[in-house]
Amino acid sequence: MEALLEDNELGRIEIWRSERATRIKILIKPDHLRITLPMRATQQQGLDFLNQVRTKIKQKQKTVTARLQSIDEEHPLQTLSFVTNVQVSDREKVFFRLQDGVLLIEYPRRQDPGSEQMQTFFKNGIDFFLRKEAKRLLPGRLAQLAKQHGFTFTDVKIQSSKTRWGSCSGRKSINLSYFLLTLPAPLIDYVLLHELCHTVEMNHGDRFWKLMDKVTDNKAKALRAEVKKHRCAL
Repeated sequence: MEALLEDNELGRIEIWRSERATRIKILIKPDHLRITLPMRATQQQGLDFLNQVRTKIKQKQKTVTARLQSIDEEHPLQTLSFVTNVQVSDREKVFFRLQDGVLLIEYPRRQDPGSEQMQTFFKNGIDFFLRKEAKRLLPGRLAQLAKQHGFTFTDVKIQSSKTRWGSCSGRKSINLSYFLLTLPAPLIDYVLLHELCHTVEMNHGDRFWKLMDKVTDNKAKALRAEVKKHRCAL
C-alpha cells in the first residue's frame, strides 16, 4: 500500500500501485475504498479521478453496505459447523464461546448490537472461529475427496479471501478461503473438487469441465450456477 487517507464522505481510502494496471481503478470494499494506480500515474491523478465519480461511488457504497448481513439476535449466521447465538449480557466486553455447534456471542447491555462498532466486534470474532473451524475441517475433507477420486496435491492453506473461494497453483498447492464454511456442504465439496481438478487441468477448457462432470455425477454446471448465487456472508 502506497498511502492511506481519510475522506469525510467516503471514509478510509487506500492507494495502491500496480505494474499490471493500465488505468486507474477504484474498488469499493465494505469498510474502505481502494484506488489502484498504474506505475506512471500520480496519487493526485487518482484522487482527481475519484472526485469525478464521487457521487456514483457514494451511491454504490450504500448498495454494498445494504448487502452486508447484520449479525444479531434475530439474524443468526449458519455455517457448516456452527450457528451464532447473540445475547445481551451484563459483561463489560463482547464475549465469544464456541460449544456444541453454537457460537455464543454476548455483548454489554449498554451497547447497540446493530451499531457499526458492535457489528465489527461480532464479525471479527466470527472470522476467528471460521478460520479455526476451516483449518480443522477443510484439509481433511480435501484429502478425503482427493483419495476418493484419485487426485494428489502438495499443500493446502486456509486464507481469508472474500473474492475467491479457492485457487490452485501450478505446483498443486491449494488455497481455500475460510468463508467456504458459509456455503452449504454440497457447494463446499464442489469448490474443493474444482481445485482438485485444477491439479490435473490448470485452465477451464473442455477437458477441465469433463473432469468436473466426472467427479460431480454430471452436475458441474448446476453446482457452478448455485455457487455463483452466493457471496461472502460477512
